[in-house]
Amino acid sequence: MVTINNNKDTKTITNSKIDEGENNVEVRVFKCISDNNFNELKKIFTLYKLKADLYDNDGMTPLQHACYKGNKEVMEFLIEKGADVNNTHHEHKYTALHFAALSGNSDVCLSLMIAGAKSYITNTIGKTASQMAAFVGNHNCVSVINNYVPKSDVDYYTIPKGIETKAKLLPVLSFPLYNYIMQVNIHPVRLAMKMPNILLKEYVQVKKVLELMCEREMKKGAESNEVLSFKFHYLGYILSEIYKCISLKKQTDPIETFAKKILKGSRGEEYLDFLLRDCIREFPYREGLLFQQIVKSLARKEDAPPALNVILSAINSQSNFNDDSTPCVTCTEPKAIKKCSKCKAVQYCDRECQRLHWFVHKKECARSTTINISKDKNPNLEQISNEISSDFESLKM
Repeated sequence: MVTINNNKDTKTITNSKIDEGENNVEVRVFKCISDNNFNELKKIFTLYKLKADLYDNDGMTPLQHACYKGNKEVMEFLIEKGADVNNTHHEHKYTALHFAALSGNSDVCLSLMIAGAKSYITNTIGKTASQMAAFVGNHNCVSVINNYVPKSDVDYYTIPKGIETKAKLLPVLSFPLYNYIMQVNIHPVRLAMKMPNILLKEYVQVKKVLELMCEREMKKGAESNEVLSFKFHYLGYILSEIYKCISLKKQTDPIETFAKKILKGSRGEEYLDFLLRDCIREFPYREGLLFQQIVKSLARKEDAPPALNVILSAINSQSNFNDDSTPCVTCTEPKAIKKCSKCKAVQYCDRECQRLHWFVHKKECARSTTINISKDKNPNLEQISNEISSDFESLKM
């Protein structure tokens, strides 16, 4: 039952499950969210001094309704009002992040994660928000949830602990390392192109911190995140490979040297596959279900997928084929809109990607102006990659 106490021009309402009726204040709150009537919602909260965690008859809060609607403006307002982002009073134990994941709005998912939403919470059928997003095909939400890391996790290493006389990570490295970690497109060429030079300059510190973060994720007990642990390992491995290029040709850019080794047609594909399989072999936590599924996928006797596709599926629950837009032929960034001006056959993110790829493309460009290379797909490989993604979806924390 709802109790309203009059006090001059204001009213205070005690939270409980709602009574039916159009005049009920809580009913009006949920209707405002359903109708996307933000102005009326703010008036109601101001007039009645409502707390944010009201409940409908299914145990859903206004925040959860707003997230399911994908309404970021209302969501942020309710969080400011003190809404619990990890509330599980819903009859099936769904959190706001579960509902945001089902809505398909990745910006809402990110805002919830920044506000403290816990991605490891499961509903009554044992599924996390990431798994629910993958189930309905909202792969952008999966990527955002699986790749999110609080900046405090990096800042932790910039402060000396215990008897340490200096921190493991220079404070100046915190922001560039965080940006490196938060990248969703983890294709090695993309990682290389976005690599800040300061991370290579302070390679020893950065590599050590990534190793510690990998270890820390596996030792969180019920909150352990094998996906993030593997991603930190993978990022550290790619950093090491780029760093090795410094000693190969000191007069050249190590980032460009590394990228061109991968872009060399079929030889580059073989090099990349060997590189990433070696990366997988070096992952130290082999008892995890994710690692075992990666190994199982690569051990297929027939139609074994490229190691890159397996890693993309493991971290992002998706393959390169899940986006119908044309990717950049250099770094695979989706929705590349700049075409080669001569052949119109390949597309790039920007002029830098085109420049980097020209040493390969100039031969093909001169050969043909009619074949759209970037859209050629291997239907069999696409099917295999989708099967792998489905296998990983059932393992995600």
